[in-house]
Amino acid sequence: MDSINRNQPEQNRKDLSGQEAMQRLKDMAKDADSCFFVTQGGIGPNRGVRPMSVREVDDAGQLWFLSASDSHKNAELAAHPAVKLYFQQGAHSGFLELDGYAEVLTDRRRIKELWNFMLKTWFTEGEDDPRITAIRVIPRQGYYWDNKHGDVVSGAKVVVGAVIGKTLDDSVEGRLSF
Repeated sequence: MDSINRNQPEQNRKDLSGQEAMQRLKDMAKDADSCFFVTQGGIGPNRGVRPMSVREVDDAGQLWFLSASDSHKNAELAAHPAVKLYFQQGAHSGFLELDGYAEVLTDRRRIKELWNFMLKTWFTEGEDDPRITAIRVIPRQGYYWDNKHGDVVSGAKVVVGAVIGKTLDDSVEGRLSF
């Protein structure tokens, strides 16, 4: 089992914890900008899965989102605070799966800090729209897949590997522990 990883001449696993895991999370979330935000017990037509824009990843590694107080998501979180987030930075690299717990907050100061004018599309009364809530996700653990040297080097290694018939994948993957 796992013959592809065993055939690589380079080390391609690196589990990260603490500050190193947090930095990987911050970098990937910043570059991806949005994720699939998955709640348990989906009550709406999307079965608990929806794309959401990450407003911020703070210094503690907590992810912040804005949501409507009357959304299916907020109702689902009230019943089951466990969430999964799925990120993709680019077409061929930068994937992240994250488990965490979410908390819905009505802190107006925090909402103002997370506000962006483009959100008025959903919150038509602007940053003072009474329906806006903040969601804080506290990560627990995750798993990432990426490349070590960027898409160009990774692509070149794949091409060379195909030509010479040897696994020269530039990937790296591992667990994230917070």
